Amino acid sequence: MIQKPKDIAKLEEKISKLQTKEQKARGVKPQTEYGTAASIGFRIATELLSGVIIGGGIGWFLDDIFSTKPHLLIIFLLFGGAAGFLNVYRFTKQLERKHTKE
Repeated sequence: MIQKPKDIAKLEEKISKLQTKEQKARGVKPQTEYGTAASIGFRIATELLSGVIIGGGIGWFLDDIFSTKPHLLIIFLLFGGAAGFLNVYRFTKQLERKHTKE
């Protein structure tokens, strides 16, 4: 396992203490399990939907320019869906690493 230099570990500790202090000053309450699950669900839905919408918009725009309706729209909808799934995969991997770290 790779060991962190002492100065980086000290810096991370200072950052953690300052974040805790800031949360106390702002009166931030810890999120409930329901709130955490809801925020994760909204994030996943947003990632999927935004990929499809942006891909569809690009495809529609290119179809309008090149008069190839609906071929590019279909292709870019698929690309947008794939990008959305890739973003969700990355997000879930990030959550998994965070969960195993704690």
